[in-house]
Amino acid sequence: MKKITLLICTLPFLTACATSPLGRSQLTLMSDAEVNTMGIQAFTELKQKQPTSNNKVDNDFVNCVASALLKQVGGDWEVVVFEDKTLNAFALPGNKIGVHTGLVSLVDNADQLAAVIGHEIGHVQAHHGNERMSQEMAVQQSLAITQAIFAPTSALGQTAMSALGLGAQYGVVLPYSRLHESEADIIGLNLMAQAGFDPRQSVNLWVKMGQASEGQAPPEFMSTHPASTTRIKDLEKNMPKALQTQQAAMVAGKKPVCIK
Repeated sequence: MKKITLLICTLPFLTACATSPLGRSQLTLMSDAEVNTMGIQAFTELKQKQPTSNNKVDNDFVNCVASALLKQVGGDWEVVVFEDKTLNAFALPGNKIGVHTGLVSLVDNADQLAAVIGHEIGHVQAHHGNERMSQEMAVQQSLAITQAIFAPTSALGQTAMSALGLGAQYGVVLPYSRLHESEADIIGLNLMAQAGFDPRQSVNLWVKMGQASEGQAPPEFMSTHPASTTRIKDLEKNMPKALQTQQAAMVAGKKPVCIK
Protein backbone atom coordinates (compact mmCIF):
# COMPACT_ATOMS: atom_id res chain seq x y z
CA MET A 1 0.00 0.00 0.00
CA LYS A 2 2.82 2.41 0.84
CA LYS A 3 4.41 1.80 -2.56
CA ILE A 4 1.13 2.51 -4.38
CA THR A 5 0.68 5.70 -2.36
CA LEU A 6 4.21 6.71 -3.30
CA LEU A 7 3.33 6.34 -6.99
CA ILE A 8 0.12 8.36 -6.65
CA CYS A 9 1.86 11.12 -4.71
CA THR A 10 4.22 11.72 -7.59
CA LEU A 11 1.39 12.79 -9.89
CA PRO A 12 1.62 16.49 -8.91
CA PHE A 13 5.25 16.32 -10.02
CA LEU A 14 3.98 15.66 -13.57
CA THR A 15 1.42 18.49 -13.73
CA ALA A 16 3.68 21.53 -14.22
CA CYS A 17 2.19 22.27 -17.61
CA ALA A 18 2.55 24.98 -20.23
CA THR A 19 1.22 25.34 -23.78
CA SER A 20 3.29 25.40 -26.96
CA PRO A 21 2.74 27.98 -29.73
CA LEU A 22 0.77 25.30 -31.59
CA GLY A 23 -1.52 24.66 -28.63
CA ARG A 24 0.05 21.46 -27.30
CA SER A 25 0.24 20.86 -23.55
CA GLN A 26 3.83 20.70 -22.27
CA LEU A 27 5.60 19.53 -19.14
CA THR A 28 7.90 22.33 -17.93
CA LEU A 29 9.48 21.97 -14.52
CA MET A 30 12.13 24.71 -14.78
CA SER A 31 11.79 28.48 -14.91
CA ASP A 32 12.65 30.44 -18.06
CA ALA A 33 15.43 32.18 -16.14
CA GLU A 34 17.06 28.86 -15.23
CA VAL A 35 16.86 27.53 -18.78
CA ASN A 36 18.12 30.80 -20.29
CA THR A 37 21.11 30.84 -17.95
CA MET A 38 22.00 27.30 -18.99
CA GLY A 39 21.70 28.23 -22.69
CA ILE A 40 23.89 31.30 -22.32
CA GLN A 41 26.53 29.37 -20.39
CA ALA A 42 26.57 26.56 -22.97
CA PHE A 43 26.94 29.04 -25.82
CA THR A 44 29.77 30.87 -24.06
CA GLU A 45 31.65 27.61 -23.55
CA LEU A 46 31.07 26.60 -27.15
CA LYS A 47 32.56 29.85 -28.45
CA GLN A 48 35.66 29.17 -26.36
CA LYS A 49 36.10 25.67 -27.81
CA GLN A 50 34.82 25.95 -31.37
CA PRO A 51 36.49 28.24 -33.93
CA THR A 52 34.26 30.90 -35.47
CA SER A 53 34.25 31.84 -39.13
CA ASN A 54 36.10 34.93 -40.35
CA ASN A 55 34.50 34.69 -43.78
CA LYS A 56 32.74 38.05 -44.27
CA VAL A 57 30.46 36.77 -47.03
CA ASP A 58 29.23 33.87 -44.91
CA ASN A 59 28.77 36.05 -41.83
CA ASP A 60 26.89 38.75 -43.74
CA PHE A 61 24.68 36.14 -45.39
CA VAL A 62 23.79 34.38 -42.14
CA ASN A 63 23.23 37.61 -40.23
CA CYS A 64 21.04 39.02 -43.01
CA VAL A 65 18.77 35.97 -42.94
CA ALA A 66 18.70 35.77 -39.14
CA SER A 67 17.98 39.48 -38.81
CA ALA A 68 14.93 39.28 -41.08
CA LEU A 69 13.56 36.36 -39.05
CA LEU A 70 14.33 37.89 -35.67
CA LYS A 71 12.46 41.08 -36.54
CA GLN A 72 9.33 38.93 -36.34
CA VAL A 73 10.35 37.53 -32.95
CA GLY A 74 11.82 40.51 -31.12
CA GLY A 75 14.44 40.58 -28.40
CA ASP A 76 18.20 40.77 -28.46
CA TRP A 77 19.85 37.76 -30.09
CA GLU A 78 23.45 36.73 -30.68
CA VAL A 79 24.23 35.00 -33.98
CA VAL A 80 27.56 33.22 -34.54
CA VAL A 81 28.87 31.35 -37.59
CA PHE A 82 31.05 28.42 -36.50
CA GLU A 83 33.81 26.96 -38.64
CA ASP A 84 32.44 23.44 -38.87
CA LYS A 85 31.80 21.30 -41.97
CA THR A 86 28.79 19.50 -40.47
CA LEU A 87 25.30 20.36 -41.74
CA ASN A 88 24.01 21.94 -38.58
CA ALA A 89 22.51 25.01 -36.97
CA PHE A 90 21.04 25.46 -33.51
CA ALA A 91 19.37 27.95 -31.22
CA LEU A 92 19.65 27.95 -27.43
CA PRO A 93 17.52 29.44 -24.67
CA GLY A 94 18.86 32.87 -23.83
CA ASN A 95 18.54 33.96 -27.49
CA LYS A 96 21.66 32.38 -28.97
CA ILE A 97 21.96 31.10 -32.55
CA GLY A 98 24.80 29.12 -34.08
CA VAL A 99 25.20 28.22 -37.76
CA HIS A 100 27.86 25.88 -39.13
CA THR A 101 29.75 26.76 -42.30
CA GLY A 102 28.90 23.32 -43.67
CA LEU A 103 25.23 24.28 -43.70
CA VAL A 104 25.99 27.62 -45.33
CA SER A 105 27.78 25.76 -48.12
CA LEU A 106 24.88 23.33 -48.58
CA VAL A 107 21.99 25.77 -49.00
CA ASP A 108 21.25 27.22 -52.42
CA ASN A 109 19.71 30.47 -51.24
CA ALA A 110 18.56 32.62 -48.34
CA ASP A 111 15.12 31.00 -48.25
CA GLN A 112 16.61 27.58 -47.53
CA LEU A 113 18.81 28.98 -44.77
CA ALA A 114 15.77 30.77 -43.36
CA ALA A 115 13.98 27.41 -43.15
CA VAL A 116 16.73 26.02 -40.92
CA ILE A 117 17.24 29.09 -38.74
CA GLY A 118 13.47 29.57 -38.44
CA HIS A 119 13.19 25.94 -37.34
CA GLU A 120 15.83 26.46 -34.66
CA ILE A 121 14.21 29.67 -33.42
CA GLY A 122 10.99 27.64 -33.23
CA HIS A 123 12.60 25.34 -30.68
CA VAL A 124 13.33 28.34 -28.44
CA GLN A 125 9.90 29.89 -28.92
CA ALA A 126 8.25 26.60 -27.99
CA HIS A 127 10.44 26.13 -24.88
CA HIS A 128 11.53 22.72 -26.14
CA GLY A 129 14.76 22.86 -24.10
CA ASN A 130 12.78 23.23 -20.88
CA GLU A 131 10.38 20.50 -21.92
CA ARG A 132 13.17 18.13 -22.93
CA MET A 133 14.96 18.48 -19.60
CA SER A 134 11.67 18.18 -17.73
CA GLN A 135 10.87 14.95 -19.56
CA GLU A 136 14.26 13.55 -18.60
CA MET A 137 13.62 14.51 -14.97
CA ALA A 138 10.19 12.87 -15.09
CA VAL A 139 11.56 9.68 -16.64
CA GLN A 140 14.28 9.41 -14.00
CA GLN A 141 11.69 9.97 -11.27
CA SER A 142 9.44 7.27 -12.78
CA LEU A 143 12.30 4.79 -13.02
CA ALA A 144 13.20 5.38 -9.38
CA ILE A 145 9.58 4.76 -8.35
CA THR A 146 9.34 1.60 -10.44
CA GLN A 147 12.57 0.37 -8.93
CA ALA A 148 11.04 0.71 -5.47
CA ILE A 149 7.86 -1.09 -6.52
CA PHE A 150 9.40 -4.01 -8.39
CA ALA A 151 12.24 -4.89 -6.00
CA PRO A 152 14.99 -4.81 -8.63
CA THR A 153 17.14 -7.41 -6.89
CA SER A 154 14.64 -10.07 -7.95
CA ALA A 155 14.62 -11.60 -11.43
CA LEU A 156 11.20 -10.07 -12.09
CA GLY A 157 12.43 -6.69 -10.91
CA GLN A 158 15.44 -6.79 -13.22
CA THR A 159 13.24 -7.74 -16.17
CA ALA A 160 10.73 -4.99 -15.39
CA MET A 161 13.44 -2.33 -15.08
CA SER A 162 15.08 -3.36 -18.35
CA ALA A 163 11.76 -3.30 -20.18
CA LEU A 164 10.79 0.07 -18.72
CA GLY A 165 14.21 1.52 -19.43
CA LEU A 166 13.88 0.56 -23.08
CA GLY A 167 10.28 1.75 -23.14
CA ALA A 168 11.25 5.07 -21.59
CA GLN A 169 13.90 5.60 -24.24
CA TYR A 170 11.85 4.65 -27.31
CA GLY A 171 8.39 5.25 -25.91
CA VAL A 172 8.81 8.63 -24.24
CA VAL A 173 12.09 10.43 -24.76
CA LEU A 174 12.77 9.92 -28.48
CA PRO A 175 9.19 10.29 -29.76
CA TYR A 176 8.87 13.55 -27.85
CA SER A 177 12.06 14.72 -29.52
CA ARG A 178 10.60 13.89 -32.93
CA LEU A 179 7.47 15.78 -31.90
CA HIS A 180 9.64 18.78 -31.02
CA GLU A 181 11.29 18.62 -34.44
CA SER A 182 7.96 18.44 -36.25
CA GLU A 183 6.58 21.30 -34.18
CA ALA A 184 9.65 23.43 -34.86
CA ASP A 185 9.27 22.74 -38.58
CA ILE A 186 5.79 24.30 -38.61
CA ILE A 187 6.74 27.21 -36.37
CA GLY A 188 9.78 27.86 -38.57
CA LEU A 189 7.67 27.60 -41.74
CA ASN A 190 5.29 30.26 -40.45
CA LEU A 191 8.14 32.44 -39.21
CA MET A 192 10.01 32.44 -42.54
CA ALA A 193 6.76 33.26 -44.33
CA GLN A 194 6.07 36.14 -41.94
CA ALA A 195 9.52 37.52 -42.78
CA GLY A 196 8.82 37.33 -46.51
CA PHE A 197 10.93 34.29 -47.36
CA ASP A 198 9.58 31.66 -49.76
CA PRO A 199 8.22 28.82 -47.58
CA ARG A 200 8.32 26.39 -50.52
CA GLN A 201 12.10 26.38 -50.24
CA SER A 202 11.75 24.57 -46.90
CA VAL A 203 10.76 21.45 -48.85
CA ASN A 204 13.72 21.84 -51.20
CA LEU A 205 15.99 22.25 -48.19
CA TRP A 206 14.88 19.02 -46.53
CA VAL A 207 15.18 17.17 -49.83
CA LYS A 208 18.81 18.31 -49.97
CA MET A 209 19.34 17.38 -46.32
CA GLY A 210 17.86 13.95 -46.95
CA GLN A 211 20.13 13.41 -49.94
CA ALA A 212 23.18 14.59 -48.01
CA SER A 213 22.52 12.11 -45.17
CA GLU A 214 21.34 9.24 -47.37
CA GLY A 215 22.40 5.90 -45.98
CA GLN A 216 23.52 7.45 -42.67
CA ALA A 217 20.24 8.23 -40.91
CA PRO A 218 18.91 5.69 -38.38
CA PRO A 219 15.39 4.24 -38.74
CA GLU A 220 12.79 6.86 -37.85
CA PHE A 221 11.44 5.07 -34.78
CA MET A 222 14.96 5.16 -33.26
CA SER A 223 15.79 8.68 -34.38
CA THR A 224 15.40 12.02 -32.66
CA HIS A 225 14.46 13.55 -36.02
CA PRO A 226 11.54 12.67 -38.30
CA ALA A 227 12.42 11.05 -41.62
CA SER A 228 12.83 13.60 -44.40
CA THR A 229 9.79 12.19 -46.19
CA THR A 230 7.68 12.64 -43.05
CA ARG A 231 8.68 16.23 -42.43
CA ILE A 232 8.26 17.13 -46.11
CA LYS A 233 4.71 15.74 -46.03
CA ASP A 234 3.92 17.82 -42.93
CA LEU A 235 5.41 20.96 -44.50
CA GLU A 236 3.39 20.49 -47.68
CA LYS A 237 0.23 20.06 -45.61
CA ASN A 238 0.84 23.45 -43.99
CA MET A 239 2.11 25.16 -47.15
CA PRO A 240 -1.12 26.85 -48.37
CA LYS A 241 -1.42 28.85 -45.15
CA ALA A 242 2.29 29.70 -45.20
CA LEU A 243 2.05 30.99 -48.77
CA GLN A 244 -0.85 33.23 -47.78
CA THR A 245 1.27 34.54 -44.89
CA GLN A 246 4.19 35.21 -47.22
CA GLN A 247 1.96 37.05 -49.68
CA ALA A 248 0.69 39.31 -46.89
CA ALA A 249 4.28 39.92 -45.74
CA MET A 250 5.37 40.92 -49.24
CA VAL A 251 2.42 43.28 -49.60
CA ALA A 252 3.61 44.86 -46.33
CA GLY A 253 7.03 45.41 -47.90
CA LYS A 254 8.89 42.46 -46.36
CA LYS A 255 11.20 41.25 -49.12
CA PRO A 256 14.54 40.10 -47.64
CA VAL A 257 17.52 40.41 -49.95
CA CYS A 258 20.34 38.26 -48.58
CA ILE A 259 23.11 37.30 -50.97
CA LYS A 260 25.10 34.11 -50.48
